[in-house]
Amino acid sequence: MRIIGGIHKGRVLKVPLGLPLRPTTDFAKEALFNILANKIDFESIRVLDLFSGTGHISLEFASRGAKEVVSVDKNFKCIGYLKAAARELNLKVNTVKYDVFTFLNNGGTNFDLIFADPPYDLEGIPDIHQKIYEKKILSPEGLLIIEHGSRTKLDHLEGFIELRKYGNVNFSFFGNS
Repeated sequence: MRIIGGIHKGRVLKVPLGLPLRPTTDFAKEALFNILANKIDFESIRVLDLFSGTGHISLEFASRGAKEVVSVDKNFKCIGYLKAAARELNLKVNTVKYDVFTFLNNGGTNFDLIFADPPYDLEGIPDIHQKIYEKKILSPEGLLIIEHGSRTKLDHLEGFIELRKYGNVNFSFFGNS
């Protein structure tokens, strides 16, 4: 795993074998952060990373100075790795070991940017969007990004802005306005 921007740009982190993950490719991650660099001020946003896995997206936002980063994943080993990596890099990442759908059902704080990277074969991917909007977890000017495979179609959902494709990686962008 490589951090592509911010204070730890170029830093490579070794991820232990045996973790259940499917990390976003560097190519797709770089493209995503190039898009975001033209849309947001990283240092002023509160980020929620759902299905965070090893936290490469969380660490990327933290490296770029995000005001707050909250990472949610139900896998104990993934959360443990992310905590250790954040500590090693001296980055603030609040890790939450929780099922994402239960976390979303509890509602709570508004976030300026929500990134969700569920397993591509998860049947409830549109439910992520529904819960975020229903519980008003996305701030009024916020941006929701759901990473998904090509079989998943989300362009019919409320607030859809655009779809970006990078190989097998698809990012659907949503807003509140």
